[in-house]
Amino acid sequence: MDSAAAGNLSSSLEDYLEAIFNLTAGGEVARSKDIADSLKVAKSSVTGALKALAEKKLVNYKPYGYVTLTSAGRTAAGRIARKHNIIKSFFVDILGVDDTLAQEAACKAEHALGPGIISRLLDFTEFLTTRNGSGRNLAVEFRNFHRNGKTPPETQIPLSAVPTGRRKRL
Repeated sequence: MDSAAAGNLSSSLEDYLEAIFNLTAGGEVARSKDIADSLKVAKSSVTGALKALAEKKLVNYKPYGYVTLTSAGRTAAGRIARKHNIIKSFFVDILGVDDTLAQEAACKAEHALGPGIISRLLDFTEFLTTRNGSGRNLAVEFRNFHRNGKTPPETQIPLSAVPTGRRKRL
């Protein structure tokens, strides 16, 4: 299967592929029951998804057997998991969202955001935390701002310092 076809998976099949990827991360195999438990779905739903993924040559699957990822499946699942982790990291590390809530939100958002947005999120996260040129961790400052409900004094600037044509929130 080519990578373009792997990129055309439904959100549901992406979730199954990611679950298998996570379950087999240590070189182990997955069972239908493990996948069902991981995704909180019925085992019969898993069977249909595994058949579809096997037809796309993304998993090795035989009824009542173990499930493993093919090389193409591992590549596609790795891409999906990376996207999920970038979004979750943004929610937790930049916005300061609770880990459980961030996990749920990342699951929903990962299907809607394309590679261009994910790439920018990753760059933005890196910029805020390490490369903003000021030597300050802007992500930490934002979380403090959110917690306190106001701008920290060291980041306040007078309105007169805002360049003409720029907006300043009061």
